[in-house]
Formats: sequence, structure tokens, C-alpha cells
Amino acid sequence: MSKYKKPMTPEEIAQVEDSDIDFSDIPELDADFWDNAAVIQPDTKQPVTLRVKKSVLEYFKAGGKGYQTRINAVLESYVETQQSKQH
Repeated sequence: MSKYKKPMTPEEIAQVEDSDIDFSDIPELDADFWDNAAVIQPDTKQPVTLRVKKSVLEYFKAGGKGYQTRINAVLESYVETQQSKQH
């Protein structure tokens, strides 16, 4: 059973003392973890100007907020599929 009856707000979380936080289910990171760790650079987004058919843009915009993210997801999926065919 959870100690808290409902999710805490960021303000409530900020008021919790470090000594009151239960870390028992979080293992400490030992040397083996760091020996196998690797730095991974994020795949950042690059702003571009792209011309697409009006019908394509309208379709994605009709889905509401986040249409550019959805367009990017479709393009990313295409790239991954093409790359997997090459290997």
C-alpha cells in the first residue's frame, strides 16, 4: 500500500525531506554499472523548411496539437525501415 493516498504536486514533493525518501527498491550503482555505461548523445531535432502537399499537412493538423511530432514519427519510422533493409 502506498504511503500517499494521491499523487503529490511538485510543491508537495519539494517539501519532503531527503531522510523521508525510501530508496530501498533502488539499488546503488556499483563499479560494474559504470564499467558498462556509455554516453549516448541525444538525437536532437533540426529546424527545416519542408514542402509537403496541402492534403498531407491538413491530415496531420486535423489530429490536433503535436502534428509536427507525428510527421517526424512517420519519417523516423520510414528511415528505420529503410535502414533495416540495408543490413
